[in-house]
Amino acid sequence: MKMEQIWGQACAKLEKTVGPNNFNHWIKPLRLIAVEDGVASFDSPTRFISDWVNRHFASDIMVELSRFGSAVERLRFDIGAARPTPVAANESRPQPARPQSGRHSRGMTARPDLGAPLDPRFTFSNFVVGKPNELAHAAARRVAEGGPVGFNPLFLYGGVGLGKTHLMHAIAHDYQTRHPAAEVLYLSAEQFMYRFVQALRESTIMDFKGMFRNVNMLMVDDVQFIAGKDSTQEEFFHTFNALVDQGKQIVISADRAPAEIKGLEERIKSRLSCGLIVDLHPTTYELRLGILQSKTEVFRAQHPDLEMGAGVLEFLAHRITTNVRVLEGALQRLFAHASLLRREITLDVAQECLADILRTNDRKISIDDIQRKVAEHYNIRLADMMGPKRVRTVARPRQIAMYLSKQLTSRSLPEIGRRFGGRDHTTIMHGVRKIEELASTDHALAEDIALLKRLLEA
Repeated sequence: MKMEQIWGQACAKLEKTVGPNNFNHWIKPLRLIAVEDGVASFDSPTRFISDWVNRHFASDIMVELSRFGSAVERLRFDIGAARPTPVAANESRPQPARPQSGRHSRGMTARPDLGAPLDPRFTFSNFVVGKPNELAHAAARRVAEGGPVGFNPLFLYGGVGLGKTHLMHAIAHDYQTRHPAAEVLYLSAEQFMYRFVQALRESTIMDFKGMFRNVNMLMVDDVQFIAGKDSTQEEFFHTFNALVDQGKQIVISADRAPAEIKGLEERIKSRLSCGLIVDLHPTTYELRLGILQSKTEVFRAQHPDLEMGAGVLEFLAHRITTNVRVLEGALQRLFAHASLLRREITLDVAQECLADILRTNDRKISIDDIQRKVAEHYNIRLADMMGPKRVRTVARPRQIAMYLSKQLTSRSLPEIGRRFGGRDHTTIMHGVRKIEELASTDHALAEDIALLKRLLEA
């Protein structure tokens, strides 16, 4: 059997094993040259692709190739072997990146040789907007339009599964549609570090600088990853400055605000804080329900025969509060379960199918947990939570702890009162209402409460 046939059959299996996105971005560019003495030799367009494949997909490739003859124990890559690259008639052939400040001769898109692939599912059209993410959505839309924005960088932060990555992909998709000749580079902070270390090892640091500083928009996901990595931070700082000085847009995401990232250099924190910092708050019941309704329309189009019982989506929105990924995964599992067993999706079916997810989301948060976390956050003594002090620096954190106890536990007001030094239930009710009123107008207080909720629910 010829190498092309062997590799073609192996690729058909690999696409299912690693998924279409990973396959198209990392494995499809490879060409199998030979299989000899347990070594499979490939032609790879770049060293970055070959290194990534070797680290993440080598075992999958070896398993599939071993089905067609002798066992494959190792992969070997030849970089940039001479072979023509198909180019469409209306497309200019890609040229090596050169450091320059003018317009780019290449028409395009995200840099597949440097960054990560964009997920076609993550667009503005299927991003459900609610109060917790409306500012982030509006800022992302503004950046995607291009032109003078008024803030640089755009810094998105929040907990897992709140939509940061979705918005970044949506920005890239929309920006490329509006500006097809522009160059967008989206990658994780880990990939940035890996490319930088690789450039140092291969003495190609000037090429690295040229490639990263010659884009129209740089998007770096999970920037907290470079905290504590001095050399990478140094290069990131200079890359950041070079792009800002050229008027190029930067979009950054992290799991917390710049000032809260331990191990990140102060000069980088300062630079990141010069733009617009937007917190994606934990989802509300209304937003979770909206997301479920949106996803249900998609699933129903795929499974038109399935029936959805009354109250199922409301039940899921109420019970699954951790993050959107868990919520979407639960709905997908529910539809798959009902489709395979040909059952109507009822509340009983949902509880049976999602028992493990529901148990996880029922993790009990105690009043003790809340009191400790609030006292720690506001730097007061835990004993003051139960004590008689009425000074503002103690009374306000105590009221916040009361409010969170009412929100995050199933305890009654008299029970909460007993845990706060034997206070009357009316005192607890007053404290809860006071915080509700203040949080509706005091942005800083609302931010504190959202942060404390994230910490307690993590």
